[in-house]
Amino acid sequence: MRPRIPSVPVPSVPRITSLPPFALAGGALTVGLGGLYLTGLLLTGGEIEAGTTVRGVDIGGLSRAESARKLEEDLAAAASQELAVKVGDRKGMVDPQRAGLAFDAQQTVDRAARTGVDPFSVIAGFFRSGGAIDPVVRVDEDKTHAALGELAKALDQKVRDGAVTFERGQVREVAPRIGYALDVDAAVGVLRTSFLRGKAADSVTALPARETSPKVTAAEVRRAAHEFARPAMSAPVALTAGGKRFTIDQAVLGEYLTMRPDGTGRLTPKLDSKGLRAAPAVAEPLADVTGRAKNARLRLDGDEVVVADDGRSGAEVTDKALSEAVLPLLTKSGAERTGEVATQRIRPELTRENAAQLGLKEKMSSFTVNFEPAAYRTRNVGRAVELINGSVVMPNETWSLNRTVGERTEANGFVEGIIILNDQFTKASGGGVSSVATTVFNAMFFAGVKPVEYGAHSFYIERYPEGREATVAWGSLDLRFTNDSGNAMYIQAESTDTSVTVTFLGTKRYDEIRSVKGPRTNVKQPAQKVSTDKKCVPQTPLEGFDVTVKRVFYNDGEEVKREPFHTRYTPRDEITCEANDLR
Repeated sequence: MRPRIPSVPVPSVPRITSLPPFALAGGALTVGLGGLYLTGLLLTGGEIEAGTTVRGVDIGGLSRAESARKLEEDLAAAASQELAVKVGDRKGMVDPQRAGLAFDAQQTVDRAARTGVDPFSVIAGFFRSGGAIDPVVRVDEDKTHAALGELAKALDQKVRDGAVTFERGQVREVAPRIGYALDVDAAVGVLRTSFLRGKAADSVTALPARETSPKVTAAEVRRAAHEFARPAMSAPVALTAGGKRFTIDQAVLGEYLTMRPDGTGRLTPKLDSKGLRAAPAVAEPLADVTGRAKNARLRLDGDEVVVADDGRSGAEVTDKALSEAVLPLLTKSGAERTGEVATQRIRPELTRENAAQLGLKEKMSSFTVNFEPAAYRTRNVGRAVELINGSVVMPNETWSLNRTVGERTEANGFVEGIIILNDQFTKASGGGVSSVATTVFNAMFFAGVKPVEYGAHSFYIERYPEGREATVAWGSLDLRFTNDSGNAMYIQAESTDTSVTVTFLGTKRYDEIRSVKGPRTNVKQPAQKVSTDKKCVPQTPLEGFDVTVKRVFYNDGEEVKREPFHTRYTPRDEITCEANDLR
């Protein structure tokens, strides 16, 4: 069926009887162009020029609506095809839909359609075809940035310096690696272009990335391995210390040997001499020729101090000495891989000769705490006493119970016992050491030296003096005092199954020190609680209260000064333990 041509009203014009030749020619031209325009409208029909394609989809001669529908159907597969990308040499895939990339069919049609129905556009259509048109890409930049951010997490590559390591006496060279970090902002446009072009499945788009070069190059790795690492692992080294000879094989050496980059990217050897000194292959032979210095042991004859056993010198091999002996041997060969470790003599702080000079001449104070016998308490108190006994505190030196006794662990000789935690009894390693802390605190109190850190139990325990007791907790509460007596002090600690006694020996600064306790104030009553905790310990009730104890100093029968010690005890709640039947 032929298309129906609508009638177009023709405006009337004045009649002209005669025209110049060029006017006639122009009129004829006008009539010819009009004919071509009308013919063009009749022949082209649709709005898209013939021969117009989008990504191989022919939409020539179709209306806008038809073109849009066809593009949406035919480009759907291309729009969902994952894009292969890479950052540096690491590859990955990007889902266009999740990355906010899509083809806009309607805007693509707008681009492909004729710009108008003016005569020149219509007539020009006789002499050209539409050709290939790029589809319009719609980008949701928030989604694109998010997708690229996730991609960066997977594909970014940290720079890696070249390295030389030692494993079981063998040298291992680690190749350097360039680092890449995806430039997300710059990658948005590149990803859009890749999506637009629709690359083949086997093609990979390189996304822009910031590159970081390693400081330690492959050439430096080869040099370090050749000049140091391989010679170091070529044979054992032999050492002599205090006349005893022993060897260290490559496996042990390699465990404590590293090569680390300096500021210029050069690998230099580092020996963990502390770790090497603790290794059995080194520690055991050194134990025969080294040892801690032992202070003289003091005792009381009445209230006077006498030397029971003299001190003994010790010897040690320092970390520095071991390192200085071992490192030079590692690049040598044969008999030259033998050296001597310097042994340093250690004199004891306290000897028979210097005891009197240090002012260790009399008893300054002594205090005893008694307790109910319990296997855990006897063990833990005894171990703490063993570690404290014989401590020498020089003038103006601060003594610490935690530093002296160490952490209350099984490895340090302590067992599980009862402690106070969160205002109630519970079980933990080191229970009972507070008896030692309280005894030391009172010895310090009556010796008249300066307290630095101390803390009472959260609630009162009847076997201790009110306001004059202390507890300790590893990592949070210590018992420390400074020896401000003007002379050295010696701490003598003893224990039995039911008691612990601590005595301070030195030179008294005051003739007498007394304790004056004030009344209980701010008294509070305990509560009743039931606990199903598997470490629950039954607890009897006791009121909480505040108390102030004053330390009073006397010389020549006259009071010199007073120092208050304030303590606040919380109520000791009554706790009944019940089994937890929940499974």
